[in-house]
Formats: sequence, structure tokens, C-alpha cells
Amino acid sequence: MDIILASHSPRRRELLERMGVERFEVCSPDVDENIGDYPPAELVSRLSRRKAEAVAAQREGGVIIAADTVVALDGAVLGKPADELEAFKMLSTLSGGRHQVYTGVTVLAGDEKHTEYEVTDVTFRELSEQEIEDYIRTGEPMDKAGAYGIQGYGALFIEGIQGDYYNVMGLPVCRLGRMLERVGVNCMRLAAGRD
Repeated sequence: MDIILASHSPRRRELLERMGVERFEVCSPDVDENIGDYPPAELVSRLSRRKAEAVAAQREGGVIIAADTVVALDGAVLGKPADELEAFKMLSTLSGGRHQVYTGVTVLAGDEKHTEYEVTDVTFRELSEQEIEDYIRTGEPMDKAGAYGIQGYGALFIEGIQGDYYNVMGLPVCRLGRMLERVGVNCMRLAAGRD
């Protein structure tokens, strides 16, 4: 069965491989992500569905996996920063508090379409202005929701998480594994070389 990842994210590719799915195609969807003002869970669910459907319109057959991740603070969505000033504001806002990371995931296989979301609480320690400026100079915040990456230098800011670590990287591995089983893809069997 062909598996298609509807994402250009290197982190999502890496996580899918870690799940035992070594053979898959990457097909980046071209979708408008400005779809309106929705609560975070609904926003990521809608966007992941839109991405999966965009790829399905280009291809026939296979299992399509699409995801979308946002950072939310008090229900307000923090997307990717437009510039360094916005990155600074985002990181200053997250400093010393707890926020949520939401990822919506859609698995589409023929007539079957499953969409779910995962939420993880992340706690930042207090950050100094100098630390934030130095982090921005690394370039890492500029293409990340909420202006940080847990898998990179941003890990230095995180005091703790409650929930799925991989969700903060952009793909809730445990949830996705269960969703794939519903459409006939058993990741553990793939990892064991039995499928």
C-alpha cells in the first residue's frame, strides 16, 4: 500500500520513519492556511483535512497522512513569526509560563477519512532578553509555530511537558499509529519487517 506524507517538514518525515514507515512518498500540498479564526483544536483539524484533500485531488489511491501544528497561549494561536521582532514578542510571551501545542492529523485512504488532534502542555522557564535575542540569532525560531523548536536549541527553555513529546515536534506518533491501524497500516509490523 502506497503511503503519502502531505508535508515538506523534515521533522515529520523523520518521525514517520521512526514509526517503522520507511517507504513513503512526500507530496507537499499547496493550500491556503489562512482559513479564519477558529479555536486551536478546530483550526489544526480543518487544516490537516484540507492538506490531505489537496493531495488526494492530485493522486489516486494510497494512504495520505497530513498534519498541522500550532502553539496556543490562553486560546490564542501563535503561528510562525513573520520576522525577528514578532519572534521576540512570541518568546517573551511564552517565557515563564505554560502554553499548549496542538497538532491536527488526517489519515485519508479511499473513502475513509479520519481526523483527530492531540494537545500537549509545555512549560517554559523565565527567559532573559539576551537569551531570546541569542536564540533568534540562531535562525531556528523563524519557521516554527510559536517561534521555537523543542528538538533544537529551544529545548534549553523547556522546563517540562505534559503529553506527547512528538506532538510538540509536529506529529503525535502514538495517535497516528492508532489511526493508521484503522486503515490497515500496522507500523509495528512494518518495523519488524513483516508487512
